[in-house]
Amino acid sequence: MEKAGVRKRSPKGASRRAQVAKPARSASRAAPAGKPARPKLLASDDLSRSLGYRIRRAQLWVFRDVSRRLAAFDISPAQFSVLSVIEANPGVNQLAIAQSLSIERAGLGRLVDHLERRGLVQRSASAVNRRYYVLYVTQTGAALLGRLRPSIAESEKTLAARIGPRAYKELQRALSIFLQDT
Repeated sequence: MEKAGVRKRSPKGASRRAQVAKPARSASRAAPAGKPARPKLLASDDLSRSLGYRIRRAQLWVFRDVSRRLAAFDISPAQFSVLSVIEANPGVNQLAIAQSLSIERAGLGRLVDHLERRGLVQRSASAVNRRYYVLYVTQTGAALLGRLRPSIAESEKTLAARIGPRAYKELQRALSIFLQDT
């Protein structure tokens, strides 16, 4: 006789096995051994009409293309951006770079540590404010930037070819309004 509110225990794991059982995968559904198929984007009328969503998709495409090109040099797009800013602004402090590139200070510190370990940047205490470090691109860093710029230019050419030269110029002009936003 069972007491009210007390259940009999089933053998350990029996109910769990019943819930977790997965259907067997048929041979016809198995993925081919070669390159995996790219998933198709799911449709959404709201998203497909959204300019913000389209800009984000374009940003993802550009980032993927640039990342692929820079991978040959063992550098990320963020590292390239930091190197470029330091080269254009010798003696700049880390706070100014973080603000300019909208990077959290801790994240920028790790980026600079990595670039410094590679010998691409030199960090030294500021003569003006001892709480800050100022940064300079080393000769090695400048040489690497010289090799990276053609890859970035190729990515830009690929984007221009994809959307058309006129649309590319119009997009550059339209988006330039956001360059001053911080």
